[in-house]
Amino acid sequence: MVESDLKIALRKYFGFDAFKGKQEDIIQNVLDGKNTFVIMPTGGGKSLCYQLPALLSNGTAVVVSPLIALMKNQVDAIRNVSDNEAIAHFLNSSLTKTEISRVKEDIQDGSTKLLFVAPESLTKQENIDFLTSVDISFFAIDEAHCISEWGHDFRPEYRRLREIFEKISNVPIIALTATATPKVQYDIQKNLNMLDAIVFKSSFNRDNLYYEMRPKRDVEKEIIKYIRTKEGKSGIIYCLSRKKVEEMAELLQVNGINALAYHAGLDATTRAKHQDMFLMEEVDVIVATIAFGMGIDKPDVRYVIHHDIPKSIESYYQETGRAGRDGGEGECVAFYSYKDIEKLEKFLQGKPVAEQEIGKQLLSEIVSYAETSVCRRKFILHYFGETFEEKNCNEFCDNCRHPREKKEGKEYVSMLLKVVSDLQEMHKAKHYCAFLSGNVTSEIKSYKHNLLPDFGVGKEKDEHFWNAVIRQVIVAGLISKDIETYGTLKITEKGEEFMKNPHSFLLIKEHDFSVSDDDDLILNSGGKGGAFDETLYELLIDLRKSISKQKNIPPFVIFQEPSLKDMCLQYPVTIDELTNIQGVGQGKAARYGEPFIALIQNYVEENNIERPQDLVVKTLINKSVLKVQLIQNIDRKLPLEDIGKAQGKSFDEVIDEIEAIVSSGTRININYYLDEILDPENQDEIFDYFSEAETDDLVTAYNEFDGDYTEEEIRLMRIKFMSDMAN
Repeated sequence: MVESDLKIALRKYFGFDAFKGKQEDIIQNVLDGKNTFVIMPTGGGKSLCYQLPALLSNGTAVVVSPLIALMKNQVDAIRNVSDNEAIAHFLNSSLTKTEISRVKEDIQDGSTKLLFVAPESLTKQENIDFLTSVDISFFAIDEAHCISEWGHDFRPEYRRLREIFEKISNVPIIALTATATPKVQYDIQKNLNMLDAIVFKSSFNRDNLYYEMRPKRDVEKEIIKYIRTKEGKSGIIYCLSRKKVEEMAELLQVNGINALAYHAGLDATTRAKHQDMFLMEEVDVIVATIAFGMGIDKPDVRYVIHHDIPKSIESYYQETGRAGRDGGEGECVAFYSYKDIEKLEKFLQGKPVAEQEIGKQLLSEIVSYAETSVCRRKFILHYFGETFEEKNCNEFCDNCRHPREKKEGKEYVSMLLKVVSDLQEMHKAKHYCAFLSGNVTSEIKSYKHNLLPDFGVGKEKDEHFWNAVIRQVIVAGLISKDIETYGTLKITEKGEEFMKNPHSFLLIKEHDFSVSDDDDLILNSGGKGGAFDETLYELLIDLRKSISKQKNIPPFVIFQEPSLKDMCLQYPVTIDELTNIQGVGQGKAARYGEPFIALIQNYVEENNIERPQDLVVKTLINKSVLKVQLIQNIDRKLPLEDIGKAQGKSFDEVIDEIEAIVSSGTRININYYLDEILDPENQDEIFDYFSEAETDDLVTAYNEFDGDYTEEEIRLMRIKFMSDMAN
């Protein structure tokens, strides 16, 4: 076909006046009957590369697609460009026998130009026999990275596609993917026996996307706060597990955000309904699992949030690529904690050794990306074999927008390259970091490298530092990772040149994501992530002391220290706001709150403090249901052990929950239980102790009684004391 004919067809079917990027050349190549390999980032217009040639060719194009959701989406899109419903169909496990018969009839009478099939459906003999009997124009493989074991979403059934194609028809193949490193590209071509294919590779740079990595602290609150700044805009949140998806969707709903869950565990009807509601903008946010790729071609997704870090840079690139496909705003925010990586490593256990090694290698790359201070765009593009000048990022990543300090690193780079060379380029990054910092690991010992004269040559710096040097040297192209040997470091020609003539090399200080929600360190600042106000804390301590003297009760009965610390972060100035403080319920706020909020209000005004617009993350309903059940069961005077069993909790967990309820200001009567385990005079003795104590600390109380009472008995009496006195 001549060029103008293609443009006429483009306008006729899709209403566009011009092709994007290399689309026209790709389509012409397919129509010329040649094998074609397309590597084009999400949003680049891959689908058109097989849709248009299918509409213009004789016979039916068979499109292999991994996702049922994606097939439905694409079939709907094709049907919109034609007045004939039969022009596109899908064949997968979701269809009834009657529907399958209809699809086959439409293909046989020549009405269907595109047939979308899942690889599993293609392996069925009855489908192979049917397709052999009809006219096939070409085969298209969407998400072709699924073929490669080095791809981020490897599927064994994809490895069989070539043999199935050969059984059906000897027609051209077009393979398409949005993410392929040079290694994955070769693997795909080799497996499909199409090394002769003409390769069309577009730049992986999505210049409208902003990339940001945040430490995983107070993550739910941070996400809600972020979404509230994007009101009315569409967004996707990715989580690691189905359970977390459900919890997150529910949490967003409870906090007034229009969100739905989307994962493989939902039935097909619910999944399709949720997808359609997102496409039709009846909901703003979809919460989805990383494992379940979302086949949603929505051009105006304005942000993609990763609650958990994905298992590879390919996954991350593909998932973030769903933002801003129309070229408009697209923000990609990921929350990172190394604990997520440890969870992902656990998932690899029990898999074949080669698969584990590949998985670990992909994880080490995403860790490097998360922790790097290099331009994030440059890092991603380098990973996909593309060079990029960071000045062209235009501050569209957090590292370019907030650059970190740089220091001359020529001597460190020279030291690293010499060690890699001396150890004969046979090891991975971890080994060199241990060697340079002088850490005698089991691997270092087994190679007897701790006996070498240069062992610990860089010991004034730790392994975290040397890891940072390695990452930056790889991005600069002085070292490469050998994929075949699962990431051993090799010195490149550029690296050899540096060793002969060392020159200035500026090293950027890396991020430290070592503290996360799971770490106790946060407790030092009252359990929140903001700046802790020491001055206000002292004022609140003094106020508490004066009220305790006035009312003749211990200070901790009024508000415990974690509550005071939280006030120094959130600055509550109304009784309502005070009830959102850790350990403060309505009862306690009403009883003791007034002087505290008056002091805070005055302090905020005098010091012109901008209060953090900290939203209230309301807890999920099911937790309050369990709390109500617990209180009702205590009212019915059930033994605490039985209450625990009914809720699947240990005795300690039940006491924890009762303590939390009482400390937030709700009165609970456990006298019936105490009467069973302690005589009245013993109860009086412990009660009197807490009336005069300066602290409610259990260890102090236990020591005071010299072991006369168990820790459990003292805890239960402390609950009675707090319930009677504080509430």
